[in-house]
Amino acid sequence: MKYVYDFTEGHKDLKDLLGGKGANLAEMTRLGLPVPPGFTITTDACREYLRTGSEPAALREEVSAHLAALEQRMGKQLGRGDDPLLVSVRSGAKFSMPGMMDTVLNIGLTDDSVGALAAQAGDERFAWDSYRRLIQMFGKTVLGIEGDLFEDRLDEARARAGVTSDVELTADELRKLVDQFKDIVREHTGREFPQDPREQMDLAIHAVFDSWNGERARLYRRQERIPHDLGTAVNVCSMVFGNLGPDSGTGVCFTRDPATGHQGVYGDYLQNAQGEDVVAGIRNTVPLAELERLDPASYAELLRIMETLENHYRDLCDIEFTIERGKLWMLQTRVGKRTAAAAFRIAVQLIDQGLIDETEALARVTGAQLAHLMFPRFDADSGADHVAGGIAASPGAAVGAVVFDSATAVARAAEGERVILVRRETNPDDLDGMIAAQGILTSRGGKTSHAAVVARGMGKTCVCGAEELRVDAAARELTTAAGTVIREGEVISIDGTSGKVYRGEVPVVPSPVMEYFEGTTRPGPEADDLVNAVHRLMSLADDARRLAVRANADTAEDAARARRFGAQGIGLCRTEHMFLGERRELVERLILAESDGEREAALAALLPLQQGDFTELFTAMDGLPVTVRLIDPPLHEFLPDLTELSVRIALEEKPSETDLKLLAAVRRLHEQNPMLGLRGVRLGLVVPGLFTMQVRAIAEAAARRRLAGADPRPEIMIPLVGTVQELEIVRDEAEAVIAEISREHGVELNIPVGTMIELPRAALTAGQIAESADFFSFGTNDLTQTVWGFSRDDVEASFFGAYLEKGIFGVSPFETIDADGVGSLVRAAATAGRATRPDLKLGVCGEHGGDPESVHFFHRVGLDYVSCSPFRIPIARLEAGRAATAVS
Repeated sequence: MKYVYDFTEGHKDLKDLLGGKGANLAEMTRLGLPVPPGFTITTDACREYLRTGSEPAALREEVSAHLAALEQRMGKQLGRGDDPLLVSVRSGAKFSMPGMMDTVLNIGLTDDSVGALAAQAGDERFAWDSYRRLIQMFGKTVLGIEGDLFEDRLDEARARAGVTSDVELTADELRKLVDQFKDIVREHTGREFPQDPREQMDLAIHAVFDSWNGERARLYRRQERIPHDLGTAVNVCSMVFGNLGPDSGTGVCFTRDPATGHQGVYGDYLQNAQGEDVVAGIRNTVPLAELERLDPASYAELLRIMETLENHYRDLCDIEFTIERGKLWMLQTRVGKRTAAAAFRIAVQLIDQGLIDETEALARVTGAQLAHLMFPRFDADSGADHVAGGIAASPGAAVGAVVFDSATAVARAAEGERVILVRRETNPDDLDGMIAAQGILTSRGGKTSHAAVVARGMGKTCVCGAEELRVDAAARELTTAAGTVIREGEVISIDGTSGKVYRGEVPVVPSPVMEYFEGTTRPGPEADDLVNAVHRLMSLADDARRLAVRANADTAEDAARARRFGAQGIGLCRTEHMFLGERRELVERLILAESDGEREAALAALLPLQQGDFTELFTAMDGLPVTVRLIDPPLHEFLPDLTELSVRIALEEKPSETDLKLLAAVRRLHEQNPMLGLRGVRLGLVVPGLFTMQVRAIAEAAARRRLAGADPRPEIMIPLVGTVQELEIVRDEAEAVIAEISREHGVELNIPVGTMIELPRAALTAGQIAESADFFSFGTNDLTQTVWGFSRDDVEASFFGAYLEKGIFGVSPFETIDADGVGSLVRAAATAGRATRPDLKLGVCGEHGGDPESVHFFHRVGLDYVSCSPFRIPIARLEAGRAATAVS
């Protein structure tokens, strides 16, 4: 097996083997762009190292051969001679994980070679600056020394020198700092800082491998749903130096604005710096456009390369570069992370530029991004207390209590509090706090800083570089330019679209995208370009999709909203919601009935109310199917709580007969596990007339609407069926009632009768059940509970957090369908049902119907529709279109 590839050997399609960074360095080399020579150690080597605890036997020999070739090509030796070769060792997984794994720069510098580097560069300060950087990075990432120990010495050096920036430290001051850093290494590791350049490189390679399983990397992968078994490649690249003086520098740029998607010159540049200074946000950068004044030739060349890369990758590119004494070098490119708004705008722009087709454009956006665009935004006319401004790094409207460290953010968020994480700059160790927070605010850094890049990837609101704010984490307060002090726990609001920071809570208004779906904003020349982009891609998705999208709706209001959002009917109307409120009294009468007459009277009182409900729904959804699920939950859910009722009666001097009867009924109906007890079809079979009343109300409403010239299309769904015999009995009763109403009104009523598949037995006997069903609707909420043996009401709070943390779940099975377990039953039931009845209609009405990943599964299984809450309908429509056009 080959473990090492030169940059000249690979290409961009080898990301599985070379990681994203290595594959793209190879691709830029193939394009003839100025890439410092180097080589990549494969993900295969990393996986073998992590599996066995040692590097593969052949790896050292391969690395030696590639290092020798690199030395020959450069005319230098690693860390030796009058002109020593220095290299960087950088991680590079298949999927971008910004800042989550380790990097070490300037490998090869030693007590001997630092002098040679100074002489060769003609700059003693540069050499000692590079050496202190190596010891600091190596000490933290390779030797595991607390990073603050180095930072504290650096702060002390700046204070002694009376300067605020590293750049202002002299060579002598840096030399002393190197001695202090080496003392830290000796004190905390019991050994000297390594003086063998090859040992430095080998230890750094192992550290990068190890960082794949570091806590922050694992947390990031869980957040982004990146598999844990991929491993990382390692890139060994000859160093080029941006810290050689004012004619050198480093930067990060984007071929389009990653926050908005607009075309232009976007990025950050920092003179006399190495790359980590930019992404760490420890020094405030200048806009990329400023490079045109500082170095016109490099700026012009960079723009040409940016255009080349965007046309080659056919997408927004994120580029890292260094200028070494006027010579431009490309250090990395990748398809850039972007905000939801940018994703939609860029997809449409690239269609218009002829770089991608419509199918590819749909693949470039997601339902999760669309959901983000539907979130509210701050009301610009609210008169809020504007206290600062920064760089709009990741859009959104976030409100929360100020916290100054990651642990506090996690703790307070766990208690249900909304928080804003405020830092001078974030670093990878802040990831768990960034996940917990509603938004992130930093006083340093730009659009390419760690905070900005990670926030955009997670869809978190972020404002960076708010220089007017003085953040004092130790005192737990921040101070505005006007002298206002905001302490930890006080509420602020941050606008990631404008970069504005407000004191207090700012009211929000609907987003333009939500107004578009509500029908109050129309696409066209006068509309926001984001609205037009969303409209265009939604139209493409609707044209492409095979899956219909229905709504879970119980009221006419919800039905009307769902229709505005593009619903093609109602896939689940929960009739139990119609028995709440003032109608509870009638349900209590039904439950307390002691004779057939009393029970029939209670049902007769409920009938016209149910009929009115269905009439409203059929009117709102005229011409579209409305699937009505007959009453599903146990009857005791409509009665008072047993404990509360018992206490109330115990306190009464003389309890009423009604209360005593009610208590007896509650005790009689009480079950230890009601979700597996007398509910659904079982309830309809043991409470005479209950289902019949509901079917009569449905049929009456449909008949009267038809007589009025409308087109009602009801469907009756029987819940919790476990055997075909249950369905046969209820179906016969329903058909008899429908036929009776049809005769009475002189209209033909063709009302399909189907069932929910929400029990494992129903899925396993679906071929039999299909003999008496016109349709199946998979109730994946209950099916997930019964397949896993979980009670959703209990387990999510009790142990799901631990399961997610330990990697047992990548995501909750109630959020995204468990394709291997629950999904296998869905697939088997769909196949068996259609084998019995080829025209069997198949849908899903659990919450999974609005989950993007689950929608793709339901498309592959061959269902006819998904049904979800009204606000998830646009997401399901988009994902159904993406599923239909996805390349398998």
